[in-house]
Amino acid sequence: MRAPEFEASLHEAKLYPQLWRLLLGVLFIVFIYISTVVPLSVGTVVAMARSMAGEEPMTMFHITAALRTLQTNLAGTGGIATPATVFFALATFAGLFAGPLLAAAAFHFRGPGSVFGPFGDWARGFGTALMVQVPILAAISLVGAWIDPPTANLAFGDWLRYLPLALPLIFLQTGAEEVLFRGYLQQQLAARFAARVIWMGLPALAFALLHWSPAAGPNLPVILLSSFIFGLIAADLTEQTGNLGAAMGLHFGNNFFGMLVVAIANTITGLALYVSPSPLNEFGGMTLAMGISIVIMLVVWWITRRLLTR
Repeated sequence: MRAPEFEASLHEAKLYPQLWRLLLGVLFIVFIYISTVVPLSVGTVVAMARSMAGEEPMTMFHITAALRTLQTNLAGTGGIATPATVFFALATFAGLFAGPLLAAAAFHFRGPGSVFGPFGDWARGFGTALMVQVPILAAISLVGAWIDPPTANLAFGDWLRYLPLALPLIFLQTGAEEVLFRGYLQQQLAARFAARVIWMGLPALAFALLHWSPAAGPNLPVILLSSFIFGLIAADLTEQTGNLGAAMGLHFGNNFFGMLVVAIANTITGLALYVSPSPLNEFGGMTLAMGISIVIMLVVWWITRRLLTR
């Protein structure tokens, strides 16, 4: 049986639960995403080309060089290693944040409140998840730094200057994924199907596949497993509370530490204060660290769940 809070949150989703609406909604989300990424990419390349040209007139040479530079930073083996390219990558999630909300309105006649849940409940869930997660991850980071010291990356002063933009962009990125997977998809599937394997399992599986990275090498199965478990945990918290607050808080805290505090080498390191001594594809120490992170994630979930459902 589903949690009554979740059942209540599905009221608007159940009014127009047809699968054809969901399918059109997903296609619409893809369209919105592409519609925001393309102009953002063009604008970024033009800005980079103008910077390269300096006082000279901008030519196709500068545009081509800017495009190659952006491609190298985003898809190169060294990961996303500059602040500008991390900001760009995070900003591309704007369409993914807006898309599900627009799809819910256009095809299911739902307001944003039915996706996020009541603001008071959302804020309580978001704050509780952070309150539980931050001290645990901070303690684990300190222990990890003592066992295997990370490499300094950004100067502390530069890191502080980037925070005012980095924090809302990480909120945008993590919020977009939660609004899509635990919001729109989970809610609309739950409005149509009773089986948890469908409304919890399918969005979690899609979320895991979104994290497919050949650069992970032998650690790819562990990354996919970790992402799938996170998807199930976030789905459970969404069900238990009837809102996206806890899932968004958990995701935001996780990416804050993973992008801004200690990033894994050769991944998204451009805004990190430190970088791990081992790369993502190292089989052994990094594999063990990923396994430990799964256990920590389960502990954080259990404590958060207890606090929000007691």
